[in-house]
Amino acid sequence: MTSVPHITLNNGLRMPQLGFGVFQVPDEETATAVGHALEAGYRSIDTAAVYGNERGVGRAIADSGLPREELFVTTKLWNADQGYDQALAAFDASLDKLGLDQVDLYLIHWPTPARDLYVETYKALEKILADGRARAIGVSNFQVPHLRRLMEHTGTVPAVNQVELHPGFQQAELRAFHAEHGIATEAWSPLAQGAVLEDEAVTRIAQANGVTPAQVVLRWHLRTGNIVIPKSVTPARIRQNLDVFGFDLTDADLAALADLDRGLRTGPDPDTLN
Repeated sequence: MTSVPHITLNNGLRMPQLGFGVFQVPDEETATAVGHALEAGYRSIDTAAVYGNERGVGRAIADSGLPREELFVTTKLWNADQGYDQALAAFDASLDKLGLDQVDLYLIHWPTPARDLYVETYKALEKILADGRARAIGVSNFQVPHLRRLMEHTGTVPAVNQVELHPGFQQAELRAFHAEHGIATEAWSPLAQGAVLEDEAVTRIAQANGVTPAQVVLRWHLRTGNIVIPKSVTPARIRQNLDVFGFDLTDADLAALADLDRGLRTGPDPDTLN
């Protein structure tokens, strides 16, 4: 079985650097897809309340027979459930759907700054952490100003910030802030929804190593220090996305991939999504 490296979060918890995401996977297909991922060797699963597939993730975990301590489960609080009491209730609902007593990582999905509830919401996450029902807490899609405000008004530095990040949108300033403050960077849309896979630099590096363009980009994430959660429902692709440790990228490869940064998002802007 492939041995996936781990990132040590700022509270000492170890998180697999390569995990399996289930964004846009229908609930009725999720248990099968996650089952294939667990059989392939993934041990980190990333879901969210808004994905509507926490029950499917829970079924796959229960059916796998794997010890709970071998798995790292992340879910996220949706925007409509921000606020202290609302967040606590939403977390209870997520645990119930997952069929778990505890998640490993619980994130605020978006800052939704116009609603101005993310500080209050994060204090609810701190209670969840203190109660031992989440082993770590963090955020998703937070920009530097959101992070600064959070750290000024709460007592827990986020363990993770999960953000859109890929060779076309490398988020250097945000990653530097994370590094300065001990926040792990996790990448969603790690392949830019396929947009970077036909780039000449990516295809050239893939051909030179006898691998796919997607494997090159996932290897780039790992070399950059990102946690990464590719999604697929195809068993062969699920296995392929995990098979990224049999080759490495040269300094010239890394430089060529660094040049692909265009500062272009494929998803929403966290400053305006409310």
